[in-house]
Amino acid sequence: MYIDPVLLETLYTLLNRRKRLTMLSACLEFLGMGLCLLGSLLVMIACGLPMWKVTAFIDMNIVVAQTNWDGLWMSCVVQSTGQMQCKMHDSVLALSHDLQTARALTVIAAVLGVAGLVVTIAGAQCTNCIKTELVKAKVVHAGGVVYIISGLLVLVPLCWMANNIIVDFYNPDVSSSKKREIGAAIYIGWAATALLLLGGTMLCCSCPQRGKSAYPTKTISANGDFDKRHYV
Repeated sequence: MYIDPVLLETLYTLLNRRKRLTMLSACLEFLGMGLCLLGSLLVMIACGLPMWKVTAFIDMNIVVAQTNWDGLWMSCVVQSTGQMQCKMHDSVLALSHDLQTARALTVIAAVLGVAGLVVTIAGAQCTNCIKTELVKAKVVHAGGVVYIISGLLVLVPLCWMANNIIVDFYNPDVSSSKKREIGAAIYIGWAATALLLLGGTMLCCSCPQRGKSAYPTKTISANGDFDKRHYV
């Protein structure tokens, strides 16, 4: 039985290209999943930290007896001796609107991060939860969309809170003792947002051709050669 060498070479080239595409898509999945997982962890950390608003040192004397921290769930006072006292917020309704919104959106974003991890793992190439390749690709893309939504939900309260802090800082009607600066939790939240958006985009861009042929199908004529109509 005679086999055309050109046919064998073409098949070998197609297989190598398919293998490289599969490896590239797997790398994008792993990298995107890692970034999203790290971003979700940072969202949870930022949600629990009390350092959303910190005392602004704007007076001539920078030596102060205490430093105030305001968070989503508690307020803390750090003494110059190193002692720290924290108190949970007594009433949700007594909080400002930005704190109430930040509470709700950060918790929802954290829950979406966990849901996105479950969805992404179910559709990842390294798992066998789903057998159909096309369905696995759609599931991974859905997980990426969930992570992007999570990042946007975190971004809203962060920017709102930062804007209020800056406006109050430059407001002459606000006393110096009540002025605050942007705390570490907001910066951590911004980093988490960047990781979630970047990782979610990678998951959405991975495996764009999974479930369908990445190359055109060529028919073979009666004499064993490729049909010339399929050549470009």
